Formats: sequence, C-alpha cells, structure tokens
Amino acid sequence: MAGQVELWNPSQNGADDDRDLDMLAEVLHATVHAGASVSFVLPFSMEEARAFWQRKVLPQIGDCGSRLLVFRDAGRIVGTVQLELPWPPNQRHRGEVKKLLVHPDLRRRGIARALMLALEEVARCEGRSLLTLDTRAGDHAEPLYRSLGYLSAGTIPRYARAPRSQELEPTTFMYKELASAL
Repeated sequence: MAGQVELWNPSQNGADDDRDLDMLAEVLHATVHAGASVSFVLPFSMEEARAFWQRKVLPQIGDCGSRLLVFRDAGRIVGTVQLELPWPPNQRHRGEVKKLLVHPDLRRRGIARALMLALEEVARCEGRSLLTLDTRAGDHAEPLYRSLGYLSAGTIPRYARAPRSQELEPTTFMYKELASAL
C-alpha cells in the first residue's frame, strides 16, 4: 500500500482546500455509485457530493468537534473517515466513526484499515475511550470492523434506504473500547 493517512486541516491557501474538496467529492461520488450505503441515494451528482463536504463536514472540522482523516496516494485523496467528538460533558469519553470511504478503484489495499487505525489513535489523543459506528448489515465493511475489534451492539431492521432502490435495509451498530494511550 502506497500513500499515507493524514489529519486534514484547512490550509491557508484556499486553492489547496478547493482541490481537496474536489477530491473528497470524487471519492464520495464514486463510492455511492459503487453501491455504498453512506446516506445518499441515486441519482447523486458531483455537485451534491461537493455540497455535502462544503456545507456539512468541513464547517465541523477542528474546534467544532470533528476530525477528518484522509488517505493520500501520490497527492490524491483516495480514502477518508471522520471522527465526531461529542461535546456534552457526559459524552466526552466517546467518539463516533462516520463515513469510512475508499475509492472503489482502490479497495482491498489496506486503505480502510489504515484510516481506521489512524482514527483510533486520534481518538485516544482526544481522550476518547469508546468508539461507535453503524454499517449496513452484511456489508463488506462489517468484517473489517470486526477484525479491528469492534463488537456488534445490535441490528435494526429497515433502518436506511438502499442507494439504488426503495428497499429499506438493516443497519448494524458496533462499538469498540479503546485501550489507554498511556
């Protein structure tokens, strides 16, 4: 596996951020078109993908409570995952894994695993000891999460609409307790 994971931070050069936004949109667009159940349904345009990052994700990065990790290969973002850090005092021990995406052309190369391991380290550094996530039941990501030590908390039937049909699909909720970074 070539490339590396980095914690995404807005640059002082807006042109770099625009390029990154285009690459993030491309990964999301390709992932949805490949059938991933990540909140979007077809038809799904590049404009919608770009708007998701621009309006929903990027404003939450940094002090606002989210972290965005990207996997770059030869300068190109080909994978990403988000860590949401709840702010209420009774939730500061946990984080939520959101939108693990790898460009379909580059799957099965260890990128998702590298992103998740890096995310867990970021969570530890943020003082988080519990991670939660949800995934389409039976999806190809579920075995990855299990191999990383995530346990199933349960499955809710008919939780989310399939990306390519009106079918309502089950979602599995998972969690992992992190060992202390000390």
